[in-house]
Amino acid sequence: MDLFSANQNSEKIILEIRDAEVIYYPAFFTSEEATNLFKKISDETAWQQDEIKVFGKTYQQPRLTALYGEEGKRYTYSGIKMLAKPFTANLSAIKKRIEAIAGERYNSVLLNLYRNGKDSNGWHSDDEKGLGTNPHIASVTFGAKRTFHLRNKQNKKLKHSIQLEHGSLLLMGGPTQHYWQHQIPKSNIIHDPRINLTFRLIR
Repeated sequence: MDLFSANQNSEKIILEIRDAEVIYYPAFFTSEEATNLFKKISDETAWQQDEIKVFGKTYQQPRLTALYGEEGKRYTYSGIKMLAKPFTANLSAIKKRIEAIAGERYNSVLLNLYRNGKDSNGWHSDDEKGLGTNPHIASVTFGAKRTFHLRNKQNKKLKHSIQLEHGSLLLMGGPTQHYWQHQIPKSNIIHDPRINLTFRLIR
């Protein structure tokens, strides 16, 4: 039995982006459901802060992360190696609901906790070898609204921006990761936390 029900009246927006498949649901979860899930996930997640190397220098990653998934699943990015902890009941229920609408299967989820606007995620693509060709990424937002930027890898002046709302779902599939990068930039006006769940299939 599901722990909650997705918002059946959620608006679906298909973004017109060249060489990409991006679909946005601004209110995939109701506000009440999203608020409840934010608290539950925040409390039950084993958050960690890893170090990353940038141009030879080591820094604390500007957000907290965690990896959950099927037994034995590992994920490596930016020199960070993570071993998945078992799915919680809440994460499993969210995954099932997204799989039903996306028509995809996911076996892991990378969680990000942006504690405030000082936390960020730089330009990157989810194109690690372990994700295979044309990976499908499902991104859920609980908490503070943050701006999500996309830019073309070949023509960096070609950009798109989306405001990721509390309870929203963003789906990225097809060749998106091959042709586009994305980021969550810093903000001086955001003081509240955001939890981001990025479901994926690690092969």
